[in-house]
Amino acid sequence: MTLLEEAIAAHGGREAWESAAAVTARLHTGGLALAMKGAGERFESYEASVSMAEPRTVITPYQGGRGVFEGDSVRLETPDGELIERRDDMRRRFPGVRRRIRWDALDALYFGGYALWNYFTTPLFLTRARCREDGRRIHATFPDGVPTHSRRQTFSFDGDGLLTRLDYTAEVFGKWARAKHLCAEHREFDGLVFPTRRRVTMRGTARPILIWIDLDEVSVLRHG
Repeated sequence: MTLLEEAIAAHGGREAWESAAAVTARLHTGGLALAMKGAGERFESYEASVSMAEPRTVITPYQGGRGVFEGDSVRLETPDGELIERRDDMRRRFPGVRRRIRWDALDALYFGGYALWNYFTTPLFLTRARCREDGRRIHATFPDGVPTHSRRQTFSFDGDGLLTRLDYTAEVFGKWARAKHLCAEHREFDGLVFPTRRRVTMRGTARPILIWIDLDEVSVLRHG
């Protein structure tokens, strides 16, 4: 069994992952990096609905309505789904002159949307990448078109096959943003296993906490 196969089994099994159409999670998020971009309050307490098959995340509440991330586009909608504002071709806009200092609501939505889609589809997310295994680590290279932190990332797993760490460069912040992302306190929700505590710092440091994510609940929508 490969490490990726072991990881998928440890997080619920391939059948459970492939039968999942979407997950809806209740979360709390914060940290210095979001605060510095002026985005902290947008993610204090929210619900995220994540598609498993395609890059799509819906965040509510967001700017008084809901925020929708889809591929390389984001949009703000009213609670009834009426379009307020849309922005396409998002990735090429980062980091950009203004975005090095401050993000607006659509910028923050892009980052939050793709990051949550990555996190809630892992480890099956790794089947989208070219992977090389090294002990308890998987070095992944993602193809162009997959919205993620960086093309090359490393995923580390413990002896039980559970995800414990990610190493990547958060390119939307800049090439300097070499992150160490720790995962802990795994729980099973509707047959899938997720870490409920995530803490991100610069690689080689323990402080400050740049981004933290606490997961309260997850429900899984199955195909059919």
